[in-house]
Amino acid sequence: MATETSKDELLQLIKRFSAYLTVKISNLFSFNTLDSRSVGAVAGLAVAIVFTWRLLRSNSGPQRRQPKRQASTTSSSAVTTQPNAVSISSGGVCSSSEDLRVQNAVDEFFQPVKPTLAQIVRQKLSEGRKVTCRLFEVILEESSPEELQIVSQATVRSSVLEVLLEITKFCDLYLMERVLDDESEQKILAALENAGVFTSGGLVKDKVLFCSTETGRSSFVRQLEPDWHIDTNPEILFQLARFIKYQLHVSPTRIERTAANVFSSPSLEQFFGCI
Repeated sequence: MATETSKDELLQLIKRFSAYLTVKISNLFSFNTLDSRSVGAVAGLAVAIVFTWRLLRSNSGPQRRQPKRQASTTSSSAVTTQPNAVSISSGGVCSSSEDLRVQNAVDEFFQPVKPTLAQIVRQKLSEGRKVTCRLFEVILEESSPEELQIVSQATVRSSVLEVLLEITKFCDLYLMERVLDDESEQKILAALENAGVFTSGGLVKDKVLFCSTETGRSSFVRQLEPDWHIDTNPEILFQLARFIKYQLHVSPTRIERTAANVFSSPSLEQFFGCI
């Protein structure tokens, strides 16, 4: 419809221009004498009209065909729009899924890893290489030499066994205790052997020391010069605080810290976070 209107307007313009040209030519030929310049002007005007008409015609041709091209382009776009939309949609889903997998992999990679018991032991002992430890109430269930005498056998605390074995792998460990007789010594050695301390760990029987007094145990510690000493007697810990780098006071009740290098814990396994 728009194409037909443009064509009619162009024809009307040419008709009006032709009428105007007819009038002008008539005026020119009304004179009896025409010079060469007047004839040249008329010829030039005619050539200009023809040239203008042909130019307008060449420009109007593509314009008439342009809507068809646009229509075909529009139809082809309409045909391909839906597959593209599906492709973009599926591509977006794939991209989101891939991003999610990458994010999960990154989160898993940077997720804090729970340290092993060996790592905890090394960290807690501050890389100490030699450790001395009393037996009663720390390694054994029994709490005194007198209690050990009345039982048929000593008992190693099952909850501390894993920590004890790990310490023997990493440190030079010495166990010591005050006993009242040789039979008590044999009970302790038998309990440690039955628990697998001498086979699974790095402990040997020669590193299990016995004495008859509390002072004797304190002397053992000073002679061995360990990096750590573990005990339940606060008096011994206080006496050794000047000589031993670190000490651990094992006590079920929380007490005031006697020195800066003396730590406290309800049990050995709790100190290493096993409970």
